[in-house]
Formats: sequence, structure tokens, C-alpha cells
Amino acid sequence: MTEPAIQSERSVSQLRCIGCGRTALADRFRCEHCRDLLEIIFPGWEESGPGGLDSAALKQLWLDRRSSLDPADQSGVWRFREILPEISQQQVITIREGNTPLYSLPHCARSAGMQQLFAKHQGMNPTGSFKDTGMTVAASFARQAGYRWVACASTGNTSASMAAYAARGGLHSLVLIPDGKISWSKLSQSLDYGAITCQLKADFDGCVRVLNEVVERMPVYLLNSVNPYRVEGQKTAAFELLEQLGWELPDHIIVPGGNLANSSAIGKALREMKQLGLISRLPKVSVIQAEGANPLVRTIRETGGEKLVPVHADTMATAIRIGNPASWKKALHVIRETEGTVEQVSEVEIAMAKAEIGAEGIGCEPASAVTLAGLKKLVKQGFVRAGEMVVLVLTGHALKDADFTLKFHRGDLFAGSPHEAESAVVKPLQRLPLVLEPSADAVVELLRSAEN
Repeated sequence: MTEPAIQSERSVSQLRCIGCGRTALADRFRCEHCRDLLEIIFPGWEESGPGGLDSAALKQLWLDRRSSLDPADQSGVWRFREILPEISQQQVITIREGNTPLYSLPHCARSAGMQQLFAKHQGMNPTGSFKDTGMTVAASFARQAGYRWVACASTGNTSASMAAYAARGGLHSLVLIPDGKISWSKLSQSLDYGAITCQLKADFDGCVRVLNEVVERMPVYLLNSVNPYRVEGQKTAAFELLEQLGWELPDHIIVPGGNLANSSAIGKALREMKQLGLISRLPKVSVIQAEGANPLVRTIRETGGEKLVPVHADTMATAIRIGNPASWKKALHVIRETEGTVEQVSEVEIAMAKAEIGAEGIGCEPASAVTLAGLKKLVKQGFVRAGEMVVLVLTGHALKDADFTLKFHRGDLFAGSPHEAESAVVKPLQRLPLVLEPSADAVVELLRSAEN
């Protein structure tokens, strides 16, 4: 007997190619006809909406679930299950993902020339990054489909998340990472969660090529961001964000750009919210990349978005060190549909923005800080106005790359690099440990001088 789905009385989802529009089997990642990526659609919504509920009923249902003790309701992803693909409740793997905070950043707002600024901190997920919201759905589908092995290529956050959800769901996991190109803090997570972890002498894109061959030859389910179920889980962050804002729309949502599935997911969520009558318009979604890993920026500026311009990625923001992003077409569609933009920022600008966010008592990994660095440029360009409401999406926790932070405050982050000369601008933000004599007088004298 088929187990009851976690959703009830609503239309079954379908996989559709973003290129030719053909439907595909549930466990596919690319269209078998044109090889483009797939996305999940919900044909039944056009007639009656999810579960036959209107926008007001959906809002109230999701709000009511916040006080429920049911594991699915305590997940910030499965609480929104009416807008997710059907997964049997018995197969759902959850570690209470989602439910991440929305912070006000008054000091960063002043630094960027804004009157107010908010940050949706997806780094507050269980494994420390936004990947968890997508992984709960994709890993659950893998278990429901009968897979025993799941796998990913990763710059760190995906591997940590996949390994955790595989462990919770009784699945075996395989991780391929570029040798010497990820944070050890992230690598330690996948090791601790029991994944078979392999460092390949290649960059991230090389790891992807190897993994694609592996999944063709073995019954292994791919959990990289090309997986459309990942996107479905990640889109719930936007639903949660709007709920936290009392369904008041921000003017801009600014997202880091790596493999570009996150911006794709947020754009898909906004599109669906408008379709369901939850919002009346689309906020502008803009993507910020590091100058050394800027394929989307170059694609738009050099080809008008007609053809991807891959790059050899090189940035200390390891989470977005990706030169050949799989979801570039989806992200491009979101930027155009919402009238957003793209921008790139330097390594020094990233480091400065990260320190400014940290000085708010929040903290994030370097890749998240590109959002604040990019916002500063967008304000100067006039694309973002001082009085508009802006939400930065912070994708990873500060402890994801503690070495970066320590090197920054020691003053040797850019030592011997091409950025050393221009890095003098970050010195006012550095906080070195102070060596004192072991006496209260020395400490008191320090405090008095600090006040002055």
C-alpha cells in the first residue's frame, strides 16, 4: 500500500524542462531531449490552489503550525508543505531546518547609505548554511525513491548538509571536494557525519564532472543544486521571510551568487506567491558575485545573457568559488523577471563587509558578506535608494570559515597577495588580541583608554 503523502487533497507536482517545456520522470535532473535543467510545477494550483486553500487560509494555517509539536510543523520547510512536492510523511528527514532569524542591521545600513537594512540569516540552519532547507526535501525524496546512496560535489556547505541528512535518514553518502580549496571547518562536518569524503585534484567543476560519471554508472542519487527538489526546499526561505515581515514586501532581496540555485529558488518562491495571491508584486532580486568567480556577471555583461561565460574561479569566499554555475539560466530568468541586477565585489570589499556584519553581533561566512559589499555599490549607482527596504540573504554561519576571520583580525589575510596594498583600508576594523601584564591595573588602564 502506498504511504499517505505529507500533503493531502492537492494536485501532484510534475517535473518540467525549463528549456523545451517537456515533462520528465521524477528522479531526473536534466531534460532527456534538450539537456536543460528541470523544475517542479504544480498544475492543480491554477484551478483551486494548494489543497483548495486561498491565500488567507494558507497564511493562517502556516502561522498556526508554529505552535504545533509535530516534527513536520517544527520544520521551517515542512511547515509550508502545501507548496512542496509530495513526500510520504514516514520518509521525511528533518533536523528542524528553517525557522531562521531576520535581523535588523542598523550599523551596516549607515555604512551602505541606507535608512534601514535587514538580513535573513540562513546560516542559522542546523549545519550552518542555507543548504539544509533544500537538503531536507531532496534527501527525503531519495529515501522515498528507494536509494541507498546519495552523493554531491561540494565547496563545503553542500557536503556538510548532505552528510547530516543522510546520517539522519539512514543513507550512505559520498562527497567529492576540490583538494585544498575548501574550509577545513566545513570538511570536518562531512567527516563527523560519516560521509565517504574524497578530495580530488581538481576544482569544483572538475568534481562535478567526475560525479556525473559516477551517478551514470552506479545507483547513486545526486544531491547537488541541479536537483529540482533542492530548489523546492530552498524556496521556503522566501515564504518564511515574507511571513516574518507580516507579508509586507521588501523592495530588494540581495543574494550571493555561486552555483545560483539559491537565487533561482527565491525567485521561484516569489513567482508562486504572486500566483497564489500571497503578494501583489515581485521584489527585485539581485545577485552579487566575487570578482574572481563572476561567471554570471560576465555572462550578462559580455553576451547579454545569451551564452554562459565560464571562468576559472578564484576567491577566498570558498562557498561561491564556482566558475561554471549549473543554474545560470534559472537565475538569469529571475533577475530579468524581477528587474534585478548583478554586481561583483573585490576580495577586500568582501572582507570589509564581513567585518562590518560581525560588528553587529551577527557574523557570517565570507560568501554571505558579498551581499553587503554589493549593496554599497548598488546604492552608489542609484539602483537601490536610501529609503527602500532591502533584505540581504546571509547563506552561511561565521564559524564555517574561522580561519578567514582569524587571519583578517591578525592582519595577514592578504599578506603576499595581489590585494595586499589595497587592504590597508580594513585596518580600522581589525581587532587584535592584546597582550597585557597579569594585573587589574593594566586592564583598568586599557578600559579607560578604550573609552577615550
